[in-house]
Amino acid sequence: MDWLKDLHWNRGLIAMILLVVVTSLVGPRTTEGVGDRLQVVLPLTGLGCAIVAGEGPRYTMRYIALTVTYNLSKHGLGETALNARPNGGFEGFPSGHTSVSAYGAAGIARTCLAANPPAQVAAGMAAGLVGGTRIDVGAHNVWQVLGGAILGWIFQVVAFTAFDAWARRAFAAMGRGIVSGARTVRDGVTRLTRL
Repeated sequence: MDWLKDLHWNRGLIAMILLVVVTSLVGPRTTEGVGDRLQVVLPLTGLGCAIVAGEGPRYTMRYIALTVTYNLSKHGLGETALNARPNGGFEGFPSGHTSVSAYGAAGIARTCLAANPPAQVAAGMAAGLVGGTRIDVGAHNVWQVLGGAILGWIFQVVAFTAFDAWARRAFAAMGRGIVSGARTVRDGVTRLTRL
């Protein structure tokens, strides 16, 4: 029965490895394609884990804040050396692919894989793979990728207590608005059907 206990403990690690392998095999097998797919899969998996852990609003609002932050940085730095992409053009700092991948991987590690350090490492390595693909295709240099990784990690791990409280209130208000709107529509339809 020890093998069963070991299998149970390692299922998070197995799941992370399968996630990376399946993502790598779906679609065109280019370096850039793998990075493009993982930068979607990791944050979505992190969102699923956050919802299960009761942290969906926190995760979603921090993700939005992260994307706004890295886009402001890309546009705000203009035509500086730090912002220059290796393959030409600007808006390179930080790497957005790496930011959202690190955010998702850290979210997965904090929630679904909290009790499984090897699987947490696998999640981090998947985010690192995304950063590596960005360097490999010439979209970013190592500093832009490191900046993205650090930014994504910060938005997932650092305590933003006031922001998180605001996010919970905002989601609760949206929920009340949706319920109220649905009741209004239902009442209107009921009135129309009685005519």
